[in-house]
Order: sequence, then structure tokens, then C-alpha cells
Amino acid sequence: MDLHQLRVLRELADHGSIAATARALSVTPSAVSQVLASLQRQFAAPLTQKRGRSVELTGAGQALAASAVTVASALAQAEASVDEYLGDLSAVVRVSGFHSVAVTFFPALAARSSKTAHPPVECVDEDVGRDAFPALTASYDLVIAHRMSHTQPWPSDRVSVVPLLREPMDVAVRADHPLARCQRLSPDDLVDESFVSTHTGFSPADLLEVIAASAGRPMRVVHRINDFATAAAMVAQGNLVALLPRYTAAPPAESGVTLRPLGGVRAVRNIDVLLRPEHAIRRGVSVVLHSLRQVADGLVQSGQDPQRGDDR
Repeated sequence: MDLHQLRVLRELADHGSIAATARALSVTPSAVSQVLASLQRQFAAPLTQKRGRSVELTGAGQALAASAVTVASALAQAEASVDEYLGDLSAVVRVSGFHSVAVTFFPALAARSSKTAHPPVECVDEDVGRDAFPALTASYDLVIAHRMSHTQPWPSDRVSVVPLLREPMDVAVRADHPLARCQRLSPDDLVDESFVSTHTGFSPADLLEVIAASAGRPMRVVHRINDFATAAAMVAQGNLVALLPRYTAAPPAESGVTLRPLGGVRAVRNIDVLLRPEHAIRRGVSVVLHSLRQVADGLVQSGQDPQRGDDR
């Protein structure tokens, strides 16, 4: 049985004839007869019987028609429950983010969660390799992910992609480092430097490969640290350099570390929100996504440095 067959049987019970049923459903009498014949093949007991030139329901048909009412009511209740869930702002929205954006986005989301017009948010840090981000959408409503501009785009046939932020990656050096005197650095300026970089498979380690290709020489990585705050602290204490995001992980002014833009390569990382298409129709998810966009816009406005230009 399917819902259409049950509806036809119910309409026949209410209207009393195939012709009247056809008019009610805006179909032909032949179409109604075909549906009834298909439904009848599923039952041993006859559902209809002829009375003169008309057709009426048997006792079994009437029992099934009554069940059709129950099924229709249950379906309407299920649809109403889904609609209520989709529009519910009290349902928790689960958000995952990697470390360098979590410190910026998660506190803002937590603060907004206390407002009545904003859904509660559960924030979870997930620092994974670039290729593992799409799979996280199975566990979270929204996944904040990142990839460098030169890498493959996200699989749009599997997930929906909402661009959040395009963030330049700058070279971090100590304020008294010779490179700090340059307004802009090139790959050739970095070939003799010692880097604090991320683990292989994490950005910006993949960007160093692009820089090395441009310079024609490999970059020297002496430390592998996935935490940008730790990398900046190491730059501040030693003769090291690192690649740091301009907006989400820029070191404070009092740290003794300065950022310089990198020219000659496209040193930009894309921060995107990944989600399964069916999650997007929830009102709460849309509200949280809007909040993420507002935070991202604020980062760009407050983090723009006119002396360095805009490398987005």
C-alpha cells in the first residue's frame, strides 16, 4: 500500500462513486479504477463490490478506509512535528571548529546563546586534516572548515558550502628580526629561515610547499606545532618565523611579534562552513550561521591594516 491508494479509497468511501471520487481528486474515473485494482491485489478479501452500475465498499473496504483516516491523521501529525522542529529555536545547534577559529568564534556563539532570539549552541573543537572536514557534517549541524586557496574545493555534491572568511596568511617574525624592516616579503626572503609550521596535512604546512616551489628551494621546518598561539610564542622567544592567519590568530601588539604580508604566492586560506543540505532548512541552524557571518565580518573590519594592504 501507499498513501495515494489509501487516499483514493477514503475518497470513495466519502463520495460514494468512482465518478465523484475522480472529480474530487481531479483525475479520470479510469485512473481511480486503476488505483483501486492495484490496491485490491494486495488483499484476499474484496474491498469493493458492484451495486447496479455503481461501486461501493465492502466491509473490508470500509475497515481499510477507516484506517486510511488514522494514517492521514498520523501523517499530518508527523508533518506538524517536523515543521515545529524546523522552526524551533530551543533545539541545540551543534557546531564544530578547528582551534584557531574556535578561540574567536566559539565565545561569541556562547554569548549569543543566552539571548532569547538565539538557539543554544554546543561548540566542539575538531582539529582534523583538510580532507576529514566533510565527514564531520555527519556529527554536527555546522562544521567550520579551512583550506588554502590553491587546494581542491570542497565536494559540493556531498555537502553545502557557505563561504565565511578569506584570510591572508602573514609571515610572523620578531619585531627586531631583519625581515621586520620589510613592508612585504617574498618566497626568496624566507629560504634561509627556520620555520615553526603545522603537521603535514594541516594548513599552512601545505602553503610552505607552494612557497618552496616559488623559491626553488625547500623551506626549513624545525618545529611542528598545530597551535598558532604556541607558534607565535616561539617566534617571540627565538630566531624563528611562522605563517599565521591575519584575523583569527594574529598575536597581540605587546607580544613582540609582527606580521608581514607575503607576496609572490597566493597565501590565502578559505574558512567555510560545511553542512548537510537537510540541516540548512532548520531555522536554528540558519540563525547560528548568520551569527558566524557577523563575527567573520567583524574580524575583517577590525583586523584590516592599511599599511599592509588587503591581500584577500
